[in-house]
Amino acid sequence: KPVISTGSEHYFPFNAEWSSKGRELERFQTKSKKTLAKPGVKNIVLVEGVRTPFLLSGTTYADLMPHDLARAALQGLLHKTSLPKDAVDYIIYGTVIQEVKTSNVAREASLGAGFSDKIPSHTVTMACISSNVAMTTGVGLITAGQCDTIVAGGVEFMSDVPIRHSRKMRKTMLALNRAKTLGQRLSLIGSIRMAHLTPELPAVAEFSTAETMGHSADRLAAAFGVTRLEQDEFALRSHTLAKQAQDAGLLSDVISFKVPGRDTVAKDNGIRPSSMEQLAKLKPAFIKPHGTVTAANSSFLTDGASAVLIMSEEKALAMGYKPKAYLRDFVFVSQDPKDQLLLGPAYGTPKVLARAGLTMDDIDVFEFHEAFAGQIMANLKALDSDWFAQTYMGRKVKVGAPAMEKFNLWGGSLSLGHPFGATGCRLVTTVAHRLLKEGGQYGLVAACAAGGQGHAMVIEAYPQ
Repeated sequence: KPVISTGSEHYFPFNAEWSSKGRELERFQTKSKKTLAKPGVKNIVLVEGVRTPFLLSGTTYADLMPHDLARAALQGLLHKTSLPKDAVDYIIYGTVIQEVKTSNVAREASLGAGFSDKIPSHTVTMACISSNVAMTTGVGLITAGQCDTIVAGGVEFMSDVPIRHSRKMRKTMLALNRAKTLGQRLSLIGSIRMAHLTPELPAVAEFSTAETMGHSADRLAAAFGVTRLEQDEFALRSHTLAKQAQDAGLLSDVISFKVPGRDTVAKDNGIRPSSMEQLAKLKPAFIKPHGTVTAANSSFLTDGASAVLIMSEEKALAMGYKPKAYLRDFVFVSQDPKDQLLLGPAYGTPKVLARAGLTMDDIDVFEFHEAFAGQIMANLKALDSDWFAQTYMGRKVKVGAPAMEKFNLWGGSLSLGHPFGATGCRLVTTVAHRLLKEGGQYGLVAACAAGGQGHAMVIEAYPQ
């Protein structure tokens, strides 16, 4: 069987039977594990999480707007929880590439979903961890005693991104708007040149380094000695496990969505198990001809939205809900955006474990955001490196890499899709569902983000 190597040892043999059957047989829960509740600190719970199907951009959602997807996720959450529309204290959404007409997409989506217009709503952005920020902002509001019930979520719509006129053309158009005489207008129109008509596309590169994320992922993979074979094997694993989870009905957070004027969509459409032979045929996508990052071992442009209901435990129980999980310690990290752009999980994981007083062995379920297969493998190697721990983390020893039999067992961003603003809520909801399914107690979410930033959170199963 193919093996993903980490240099001196192998993380796992690829096993197509790592599906729900295997997980049901192997239960990680240790009843003697402590709870992470803290004296004097409110317990905050995840009551429910939903998402629209994640679709390849340019497919069934192509004619919508971002708030349409966000509204569908919010309506799905309302339907699943029977939550009164005026029972929410605050709504927070994350997004990355904003639609200028609905810049506060949280407000437009919540009004469209029928929530009371008395509920404040705001939108946050932090690249691929935007909905993580939305959730933790909600946690902060509850902890501070400002709120008891929060809806957080995220949305991304890559089928239609804002394309601007060039700077010179924009200046001319604004000047035309201010011009008072026909002569002034004709003079400005006469100053327009063909070069002014070249449009500006949204940046696909880091502003601070001018480097694309794919190029950075390729360099990161090379720096950690991650081979093309390892990346293709991990990508195949992601798609295979996602297909098994989808077929077994494990992706229960996905809601059906009737797209106006089109079909009802009920499942993600980017899951495409292939073969190592097919993956090997693809050429490098960024560093040519010797790079190792390809279209198949990278996440794809995706449309989708997610939403979660977060409450204080006291409020959830008072309203008759059975929570899914406790949201416990979390951290945000930031590092060099040039050479360590995608190492958020390697920095965040040791820090959040330390905050929670846990070790890697205590964690039963891992869900890491898969931006690129090479990025995942580099983070695993960094976590398993004493040198990295000592040089960059100020630690004496490494925390170790996650056990792969606990890692992203229902697929990940490579296969399920990655709507930038929505992935964080998917990760947290998946951890909660896997803990329930597998009988574990602790889960860990980790993700990288543009700008060299990252997030990690510990989640504790709610007693069943």
